[in-house]
Amino acid sequence: MSPAEIVILVVWSFAVSFAGGMVGLVLGNLRLPVVVLIGSSAAAASGANVAISGAAALTASIVHIRNGRFDPRFFLWMAPSSFLGAIAGGLIAGVLPNRLLLGAISVVVLYGAVEVWRYQRPNTVNDQPTVQKGNLFVEAVLIGFAVGILGGFVGLILGSLRLPAMLKYMGMSPKKAVGTNSAVGVVVGVGGLLGHLPSGIDWQIFLIGSAAAMPAAYLGSQFTGRLSDRVLIRSMAVVLVITGVAMAVQAVI
Repeated sequence: MSPAEIVILVVWSFAVSFAGGMVGLVLGNLRLPVVVLIGSSAAAASGANVAISGAAALTASIVHIRNGRFDPRFFLWMAPSSFLGAIAGGLIAGVLPNRLLLGAISVVVLYGAVEVWRYQRPNTVNDQPTVQKGNLFVEAVLIGFAVGILGGFVGLILGSLRLPAMLKYMGMSPKKAVGTNSAVGVVVGVGGLLGHLPSGIDWQIFLIGSAAAMPAAYLGSQFTGRLSDRVLIRSMAVVLVITGVAMAVQAVI
C-alpha cells in the first residue's frame, strides 16, 4: 500500500469503529468499500475486513462486559451457531455473486432501523424477558447461524441484523443488546477469518485496520453508558439507516 492508502485506511477505520462502538456495531460494511479498493483482491480484502470487525468488536466487548452491558446466556446460545455460520459463509465467499445478497441485506437492515426506532421496552423481571426462555434461546441459535453465514459470505459480521432481532424478538434491554451483539461479533469475526483462509487474507490491511479500529471501538463504547435508552435507540436507528443505504449503494455499484 502507498502512504496515502495507509492514511485513508487508518482514518476511515478509526471513524467508523468509533461510531460503531457506541451503538454495538463495528460498521464493517462502511469500511468494506475502502478495504476492497486498496486490497490485493476482493476476496482477500473481505477476509481482512471481517477480521478487523472482529478485532474492533473484541475491544468494545471488553468495555461493555465490564459495565454490565452483556447477557451471558444469550451469548452462549448464539455464539456457537454464529461461529459455524460464519465459517460456512467464508468458505463459499467468492464462489457465488454477492450483489443480490448485499441488496437483500440492505432491505432487511433498513427494516430493522424502523423496528429499532419503534422499540418499546417489553415487560421484564430483573431486566430479563418474561416470555418463554426456551423459545428465545432457539431463536438465538437460528438467528445466530443465519446472520453468521450471511456475514461470512460478504465479509461482514452483520451486527446490524442481530441488533434489531435482539431488541424485538429476544426482549433484551438496549444496553445489554449493545454489549451482547458486540461479543457475538467477535465470534463471527473469528469464524469469518477462518472461512476466508483458503481464499487468502490481506494481512497488511488487517494489521493496519485493526490498529486503528480497536482503540476507536474502545473509545466509542465508553459513550454507551452515558446515553439514555431513548437516545441510544435513536442513535442505533440512525446508524442502521446509514448502514442499509450504504449496503444498497454497494449492491448497485
